[in-house]
Amino acid sequence: MTPETSVRQQTKHEQVGLTDAQAVEMYKMMLLARKFDERGILLQRSGKITFHISGIGQETAQVASAFALDRERDYYLPYYRDYGFVLSVGLTVKDLLLASFAKAEDISSGGRQMPAHFGAKRHRIVTGSSPVTTQVPHAVGIALAAKMRKQDIVSFVTFGEGSSNQGDFHEGCNFAGVHKLPVIIMCENNQYAISVPFSKQSAGQISDRAIGYGFPGVQVDGTDPLEVYRVVKEARDRAVRGEGPTLIEAMMYRIAPHSTSDNDMIYRSKEEVDSHRERDGLPRYRQYLIECGLWSEEQDAELVKELQAQINEATKYAEEAPYPQPEDTYTHVYAQSEEVRS
Repeated sequence: MTPETSVRQQTKHEQVGLTDAQAVEMYKMMLLARKFDERGILLQRSGKITFHISGIGQETAQVASAFALDRERDYYLPYYRDYGFVLSVGLTVKDLLLASFAKAEDISSGGRQMPAHFGAKRHRIVTGSSPVTTQVPHAVGIALAAKMRKQDIVSFVTFGEGSSNQGDFHEGCNFAGVHKLPVIIMCENNQYAISVPFSKQSAGQISDRAIGYGFPGVQVDGTDPLEVYRVVKEARDRAVRGEGPTLIEAMMYRIAPHSTSDNDMIYRSKEEVDSHRERDGLPRYRQYLIECGLWSEEQDAELVKELQAQINEATKYAEEAPYPQPEDTYTHVYAQSEEVRS
């Protein structure tokens, strides 16, 4: 180490434990999630898929969380906006598009589920169901199994702030607190539960609820990926030390409508959305990397072209892939006995 490098002030990503390469890779994954999301909206608007639910504006927290976890060991129970998260832990754009088109090769459900109900056994992504927040007790159950087996792994579960008012959230938190389980419970507070603003659905902050369950609650700026990385990493370290769960409330904004079936201009103004679009974490993080000398406008333009080509190729593949066949309807629905298998 030279005298110059020994006195050089650490950048923020170095302070939280990320290398230069990891900091750049996080941005690439955020941009991939954004470009996929934009493609999903375009496909629905053009009548090629029936439905798309957007995570635009939430990629920063999603990708940063994935990078803070052990992507070879931990278990994940994401909710339906978490494109950035599932791409970071192993799914591909092709996987997501096969689900959007409800094709037989869909890794999550073979084309049976709604899109964005992620599931992949090989990546330890546990599929969710349409009723919101049911994944919280499931994550707590996985954490209980990990504790009983003395495994140094955690389960990580996400959901929106609207669904935090469901009983599954409270029951899961209570059980996790009583048994000090290695689970990270993260609310992506994007300010709207479909058309209901946060101020009309909760009397206080979600993170404050952790006090009643006997474990820490942390609120973090969800548009700052480096802060999210730090908070999730600290929560994971606590969990594997046997100190129990952490509730994280990542504050952000849902820039897109709730889904392609939603007209968000009925319940919020264009001026409100535009003001939050100016605080979008993705371009802010890109600017941070440029100021650190790790990225450039030229590199960004080249990356956009690469991602566009990747998404175009995946879209073509998914469009041409076969649909599930009627005879496949009951495949993986009923367990077969050993006699039937033989």
